Amino acid sequence: MFGSRMKLFTLSGFEVKIDLSWLVIAVLVTWSLAKGAFPYWYPHLPSATYWIMGVVGALGLFVSIIAHEFCHSLVARKFGMPMKGITLFIFGGVAEMGDEPPTARAEFWMAIVGPLSSLAIGAVFYLIYRGGEAGGWNTPVNAVTYYLCYINFILAAFNLLPAFPLDGGRVLRSILWGAKDNLRWATRVSSTIGAAFGIGLIILGVLQFVGGNVIGGVWMFLIGIFLRNAAQMSYQQLLVRKALEGEPVRRFMNAHPVTVPDSLTVAKLVEDYIYKYHYKMFPVMAGEKLLGCITTRQVKDIPREAWDRETIRDAVSPCSEENTIPPSTDAIKALAMMNQTGVSRFMVVENGRLVGLVTLKDLLDFFSLKVELEEQD
Repeated sequence: MFGSRMKLFTLSGFEVKIDLSWLVIAVLVTWSLAKGAFPYWYPHLPSATYWIMGVVGALGLFVSIIAHEFCHSLVARKFGMPMKGITLFIFGGVAEMGDEPPTARAEFWMAIVGPLSSLAIGAVFYLIYRGGEAGGWNTPVNAVTYYLCYINFILAAFNLLPAFPLDGGRVLRSILWGAKDNLRWATRVSSTIGAAFGIGLIILGVLQFVGGNVIGGVWMFLIGIFLRNAAQMSYQQLLVRKALEGEPVRRFMNAHPVTVPDSLTVAKLVEDYIYKYHYKMFPVMAGEKLLGCITTRQVKDIPREAWDRETIRDAVSPCSEENTIPPSTDAIKALAMMNQTGVSRFMVVENGRLVGLVTLKDLLDFFSLKVELEEQD
């Protein structure tokens, strides 16, 4: 879901990060407030004042989204769910869970607290706005508090839509899960509804665009695509987790991987191994001892004219947590490591000895077979 992320701070043990895509919406919100909403609502103010109001309004939205996701995280922690942190991205924010909720009740309360928190924040800003009007506060302050009241109510209403993985969709899933005691079925139904909502937003976005509302239509179209894809991906992630959880890497690994001797030249590696087996990584051995691995990316960094004289011993990457994994590791953890590092092949090492190789393809092939043969609604 995310691209490049940057940690901002830690809040009660939760890492708050920002995806660089969020900068897009921050700029857009600031611009739309400074050049559109505030001049329309409150005309005849200086241009610089509108820009200051826009920046403050965008910062208020930033804080509101963090508060919304923080409430999710607090409830999740109360129910014992592992939380990786809070990330702001282009379409808002997300509290990153390390696992599915343990019960339907836990999911219900974790989901519903988000919209409730947005409603509470909106109510607080409404009271501040009314107090500011009664107290004769200046127009820019009242305008920003009114916007923050309005936008938090909008956030609450949008998140209450029964479209998984929005909060309302998670509430729906918790109700279906509790009614039938079948998480997979509940996820499939709520994800289908979420995808349908996404398609509806895509259609509305196209109609808005054709009708002349270009910016609104584009954003509605993009949100629809995001919602549809997120709904489908959430169901697939659940299927993968249910199929692989509890399964050790030992079950999937190739116990007889293709290895290369450290004395091999780069040219021989390319001709006799990379072009023959089409692998992007090979374990490197010095006799019976594992030295590390060599990848096609490393080969590309070596000048072509040096391939005939340079051995891979000089370019080998030593064994580390980034390229090795114990055979007892849960397959779900292995999959998470592949996702985080972008590495699709891991050497399986036990007591410093190479015992196999596990790949993303191995995990997905097993998942496909298990779903086909065993999983039922």
